[in-house]
Amino acid sequence: MKKRVTGIGGVFFKSEDPKATKDWYKTHLGLNTDDYGCTFRWKDEQGNDATTQWSPFKKDTSYFEPSKKEFMMNFRVHNLTALLAALKEEGVTIVGKMEEYDYGKFGWILDPEGNKIELWEPIDEALK
Repeated sequence: MKKRVTGIGGVFFKSEDPKATKDWYKTHLGLNTDDYGCTFRWKDEQGNDATTQWSPFKKDTSYFEPSKKEFMMNFRVHNLTALLAALKEEGVTIVGKMEEYDYGKFGWILDPEGNKIELWEPIDEALK
């Protein structure tokens, strides 16, 4: 199997006031924020356009469940379908079903401490 994780796809965390948090980061750190947070654009090892998302979520979001943690990491991956099958064989807890959108495929797992990890096989061209 090729590389599993190819980069950081996003950093997501719970916030008491996501809008105020985004505004603070825009004002003080210069992040170009929008309704979803901030999208960082970069080039991968082959020179292809890529993105990483930074997003504060509402404190009461259920998106991180079943994890009870205040954050969730998103990793960019190669071939999500094969990776989820391999992880299942290795005894990793898979959360929910893989979902497909015009900007990529998503799947979720739990690490040994119960942190929910989002796995994303992006279609970077759709993010331009």
